[in-house]
Amino acid sequence: MAMACFPIISLEKLNNTQERASTMALINDACQNWGFFEVVDHGIPVELLDTVEKLTKEHYKKSMEERFKEMVASRGLDGVQDEVNDLDWESTFFLRHLPSSNISQVPDLEDDYRRVMKEFATELEKLAEKLLDLLCENLGLEEGYLKNAFCGSQGPNFGTKVSSYPPCPNPDLIKGLRAHTDAGGIILLFQDDRVSGLQLLKDGLWVDVPPMRHSIVINIGDQIEVITNGRYKSVMHRVIAQTDGNRMSIASFYNPGNDAVIYPAAALVEKEEEKGKYPHKDPFSALQSFTSKDGTKRAYQVLSHEKPRKKTTDASAKIAKQ
Repeated sequence: MAMACFPIISLEKLNNTQERASTMALINDACQNWGFFEVVDHGIPVELLDTVEKLTKEHYKKSMEERFKEMVASRGLDGVQDEVNDLDWESTFFLRHLPSSNISQVPDLEDDYRRVMKEFATELEKLAEKLLDLLCENLGLEEGYLKNAFCGSQGPNFGTKVSSYPPCPNPDLIKGLRAHTDAGGIILLFQDDRVSGLQLLKDGLWVDVPPMRHSIVINIGDQIEVITNGRYKSVMHRVIAQTDGNRMSIASFYNPGNDAVIYPAAALVEKEEEKGKYPHKDPFSALQSFTSKDGTKRAYQVLSHEKPRKKTTDASAKIAKQ
């Protein structure tokens, strides 16, 4: 289901004094009511985006595609008759950028691809920190508050999940990526502009996130919902597998450091009864949770972008280990 009013925001308008206030209002509304928005004119060179896309798709064809087909055949997934609930139809690998990089250690990457992904990560890190400060401005928090909140003893965690969603013969029975919220901070997604599939849950309906060339999709993670005392929403989303086309997805997660302590900003706790909504925790050693307004349990802890979701086994994990 497509929705024409999905928030698409030009960051270039922030430089225009006549359009800045209305643009900031759009960002605020998107964070409060959607948990997602799409940015254009974001400052990342389109030539870099085109190169990232080209090399990512070449890498899948060269190093990942055959392994994925072998996994599908070994599991009998091309002929399933019943819904599959313990597997995601995706092929993935992970890159870590902060606090230290693993790009030089990831196997099967061409040197040009490593170099380009390092450059891309640098651009995304700058964009993530710019967006965090825009959120601070809208929330009435001091500049740098969210970035500082994410800094543990070694700074934030920042990493990228590179995914391909190949054509699926039974998309009604296997999800590309099952419904979930993101446990981290702010997520920046560079997605395929030809093959759709990403959906978010809004007002009880699944809404398509429109694929647009050279845009970056932004979504709010659980930790920002905690810090903002629920003003900004981390929402359920999923990826629907498609019968045609191979969807590219490059999701970068700017998350709190492993020992960062996450709790609501004092300036955003207006009433005494709100203080217990997201209880203050010491640095995390095990997954904590809070109960959201809809009664569901939600993550209240930094999860490394490299850790699988609980009770999840997926095609990506099998491929990444090969």
